Amino acid sequence: MLLHTHSSGQHDSPPIVLVHGLFGSYENLGVIARSLSEHYHVINVDVRNHGRSGHSDDMTYALMAADLAQTLDDLQIQQTAILGHSMGGKMAMAFALQYPQRVSKLILADIAPVAYAPRHTSIITGLNAVELAHINGRADADKQLSAYIDEAGVRQFLLKSLIKNDDVFSWRFNLTALQANYAALISEPVLHGHFDGPVLFIKGGDSDYILPEHRPVILRLFPAAQAKVIQGTGHWLHAEKPTVFCKLVQDFLLS
Repeated sequence: MLLHTHSSGQHDSPPIVLVHGLFGSYENLGVIARSLSEHYHVINVDVRNHGRSGHSDDMTYALMAADLAQTLDDLQIQQTAILGHSMGGKMAMAFALQYPQRVSKLILADIAPVAYAPRHTSIITGLNAVELAHINGRADADKQLSAYIDEAGVRQFLLKSLIKNDDVFSWRFNLTALQANYAALISEPVLHGHFDGPVLFIKGGDSDYILPEHRPVILRLFPAAQAKVIQGTGHWLHAEKPTVFCKLVQDFLLS
């Protein structure tokens, strides 16, 4: 599948691909894109079943990696750095392990190459509960979501994907497919292979997505991996402390 992309920066500069997380879109990493666009050709992608990219009943990390390969072929980019957050980080890992020669450097924001317990059950239930045919706007949807999701920030993030066409509201992401493929999305992105190039894991200090017990599998798949921790941040570390996050990214890319 050819993915929707948004490019910034100079096309003759070194490329870097930015990949968003579950229920997101390319706009989520806009702050990072702006910080990198002075010195890099930044390509933000919408993952399949998200944003403005195509919808599909199938969604595995192997397919998502193949989507990125096809998209880079279309853009005539043979090798690139990749930064991925959460699910986007797993997609980036899968790509690096399937196409190692096409990745110069890999940056993984608060995610490990492991299976996770379900964390989005209330979100999926809440999204399904929104009566799209009977709401007048985001305020109505937010009120309905609040019965299932306490965090206002999470609701506002989700509501960015609420769109209106011909007086009909819908979710920009393919909720049916995301729910059907959720088990695959929280599973390990890959089970074999290794990427020997430079890899940076950036962990939110208050997040439990990367734990000490993940170190063996990380080093088996990514033997040159290094890690940095941003204290006082959770899973959305790039949004909580964008200046610190962007400096870590830029320093790693220049190293």
